[in-house]
Amino acid sequence: MSKRILLGVTGGIACYKSVHLCRLMVKAGFEVKVIMTTAACSFVTPLTFQAITGNRIYINEFEAGTEPDIIEHVWLAGWADEFIIAPATANIIAKIAHGIADDLLTSTVLPYKKPIKIAPSMNVDMYANPVTQKNLALLASLGHDLIDPNTGEMACRTEGKGRMAEPEEIFEYVFSKTKPLAGLTVLVTAGATAEAIDPVRYITNRSSGKMGLAVARQAKALGAEVKLVAGLTSVSTDGFDTVKVQSALEMLDAVKNAVQNTDILVMAAAVADFRVAEYSGAKIKKTDDDEITLRLIKNPDILKELAPMKKNGQVFVGFAAESDNLEENAKKKLVGKGLDMIAANDISRKDIGFETDDNEIVIFSADREPFSTGKVSKDKVAERLLLFAKELHGKKNGSV
Repeated sequence: MSKRILLGVTGGIACYKSVHLCRLMVKAGFEVKVIMTTAACSFVTPLTFQAITGNRIYINEFEAGTEPDIIEHVWLAGWADEFIIAPATANIIAKIAHGIADDLLTSTVLPYKKPIKIAPSMNVDMYANPVTQKNLALLASLGHDLIDPNTGEMACRTEGKGRMAEPEEIFEYVFSKTKPLAGLTVLVTAGATAEAIDPVRYITNRSSGKMGLAVARQAKALGAEVKLVAGLTSVSTDGFDTVKVQSALEMLDAVKNAVQNTDILVMAAAVADFRVAEYSGAKIKKTDDDEITLRLIKNPDILKELAPMKKNGQVFVGFAAESDNLEENAKKKLVGKGLDMIAANDISRKDIGFETDDNEIVIFSADREPFSTGKVSKDKVAERLLLFAKELHGKKNGSV
């Protein structure tokens, strides 16, 4: 029996891509049924999808005289092996996140018992809006699969993140039979550590955690079991097996506890090099003095601490955030920290790295010439990094 796919199409300009996605699924031999919102019908006619699928297109519930023996939203939810919503507008994302069921599509979501594949598509500012980001995080925490949007020019003539993933990318994400990291455990660190001065104040850095979370997302998409150790992040860690930490020492302990059962370790966190020598248990009061002196002591280097614990088949990946001498410093860390590979990025650039959605890294390893990812989304960087780590893991364990 062929796989049964339910495709939800909402009202965005990316509807034209959904026609191609529908065609890819039909060509692959799947049976496809389409639910369109009323707004979607303003962009693409139902007849287009009907011609491709050979099936009735569902728009409104309880259409008199049409399949009277079924209740559409309940029947469709039970019928589908896979449920994809592409494009998913900010509006539909908000409705699903909060359990609103005011049309056929959202009413079908509630009785569907498996994760839904959701491909966001919207203006860059709508995507970046904190409410949208909270809704996306909530969907992830509920177990739904979010297909990361691309960065590029929008129909509204703006440029940024929010373009729906290409139909081929969505098809590959949902239906790929090969999950290269299946059976592997990937341990990821993300975000910034914070070193307490007193109960109120701490020293930290600009890391948002976006790169580390991108690694975690892509590792999961590629089939791995993912464990996350997260410091301070500006993005949600919902949906992952997460240990939350604050200081470098706490992160070291958490990673030590998890690393023995890990195949690939990716240290993407920005760990503080120093901590305050004398923590004050009471809030330090402001005085008439013009200055205050804090004595700092060095934190342990987590990767160096882990090096003696490393097993023969494990792959350790580090990050090097450099403002100068990128290649020289990265190669020095590669050897000095006992790493299999290191991803170096230029933090002097304003268009990549800290707090941005894009990155460009140069990957160094012992047995391969350095190569650059070019400037791409952090999810694309993460995917390329993980696939190379998988290649190294295969070589170490005799599967390549």
